[in-house]
Amino acid sequence: MTPARFEELVSDALDQVPEGLTARMDNVVVLIEPRHPEDPELLGLYEGVALTERSSDYGGELPDRITIYRDAVLEMCEDEEHVVDEVAITVVHEIAHHFGIAEERLHELGWG
Repeated sequence: MTPARFEELVSDALDQVPEGLTARMDNVVVLIEPRHPEDPELLGLYEGVALTERSSDYGGELPDRITIYRDAVLEMCEDEEHVVDEVAITVVHEIAHHFGIAEERLHELGWG
């Protein structure tokens, strides 16, 4: 799969997130990288201050980052349909962290 096609799938996954949630996302950027340098099997990562942890003095911060790791996703998937599903799951999973949902809770909900 080309990097451009993968980027399109990430964009499609973001488009599937309900507008009410995307409207509440604040100061966050979604990036695509080949692999995480320290954990090459990691599919996605949220780095930042979750909305639930921000106080009234939050401001002037660099954007939070959601990174989707293309090569790790592609390596675990058998075909494009599986990639579409895994990208969607990974995007939702990382967005949930932006909203303050912990890893354990995501696994309980089936988004792990």
